[in-house]
Amino acid sequence: MSVYVLPIKVAFIIFAFIGLPLTIPWLIYTYRKYGYFSLWASIVVYSFIFYMLSALFLVLLPLPLTRDTCAIHSQDTVYYSLMPFSFIRDTVKGSSITWSQPRSYIQLFNQSAFWQAAFNFLLLLPFGVYLRYFFKEKRYWKKAFTLGFTLSLFYEVTQVTGIYGIYKCPYRIFDVDDLMLNSTGALFGFFIAPVILALFPSKEKLLAKAEKMQKSHLVPPLSQLLAVLIDYIFIKLTFTFTVGLLTSSEFSDMLYTTFGFVVMYFVLPLLWEGKTIGTSIMRFKLSNLEGDASSWQALLKRTVALYLPWLVTILFNLVAQFKLEMESHAYAIYAWVTVGIFIFVTLMWTALLIHALFIMLKKGKYTFYFDYVANIIPRKQ
Repeated sequence: MSVYVLPIKVAFIIFAFIGLPLTIPWLIYTYRKYGYFSLWASIVVYSFIFYMLSALFLVLLPLPLTRDTCAIHSQDTVYYSLMPFSFIRDTVKGSSITWSQPRSYIQLFNQSAFWQAAFNFLLLLPFGVYLRYFFKEKRYWKKAFTLGFTLSLFYEVTQVTGIYGIYKCPYRIFDVDDLMLNSTGALFGFFIAPVILALFPSKEKLLAKAEKMQKSHLVPPLSQLLAVLIDYIFIKLTFTFTVGLLTSSEFSDMLYTTFGFVVMYFVLPLLWEGKTIGTSIMRFKLSNLEGDASSWQALLKRTVALYLPWLVTILFNLVAQFKLEMESHAYAIYAWVTVGIFIFVTLMWTALLIHALFIMLKKGKYTFYFDYVANIIPRKQ
């Protein structure tokens, strides 16, 4: 079992490194495509990525400890098996069954050859299920079989070439039975997919909901938060590739970010009819209760409301980094002030988190605090 656990663990780690950076681009893509954030579409895509990584590592891992894999094998080692259905012969040969005694057939399940064949059959079965979800129509079974065969061939070639020259000799053989079993498993998964997919929303339901959401003027709360985050990321990126290249001081970072808050959340929407880079990407703008462009007073209130939590957090970090000797007479005051600020910051972010969760659970019936204090309503363009 550990042989299978290790590849899945590695796949999970790689998936985390790949999936997290793709989260924001994926959320932007799904919102612009469907008009809302589809949890089911996200589950399908992310689970497909994780499955493909797991399948790849199940085929390749564990890796040899040395690149000189030729030294592990004898010189007359054959690195391929072109005889089809060899797994049947190996399974029967390794067992001591008596064909006239059906009770002895259970011994087949004790053979490693049997379980190796079962693993190869099941390896690409989920791939067939995903293909059926993407293609929808049963008539594409030939394409599904071809894709399954191509993916299996890629695995076998990767193995027989020692991962394309990384290892001097193959550490696993090219087996025609693997090709057949993988491809058949993918085709079988393609045919049984409707039974599995019946438990989940179909693509037609997703598109129908998308059409309904696009007619609504309501901006999803997650889209509003994502727009704020996009603007903030833009501020930090511009600092990193401009001032950050010249200096790494925290004061310059703080000063530049403060300037960025003013430009991004106040000046830009004031000049761009209530739009920022983030709101433009998420296809909405900031307006007043009548639907007109927000006034400068409202935008200023919104900017201050967004800026203050960040400012308090930065000031706390600066206080926490300040070191005072315990022998100092002011050390007790410093300790109590630090603890007090820490408690305040913790309570502040806890309250903001609860507030954000409440707004998202209410699905946009209420506005976030930074829009509420400024009487600003996010409206779709």
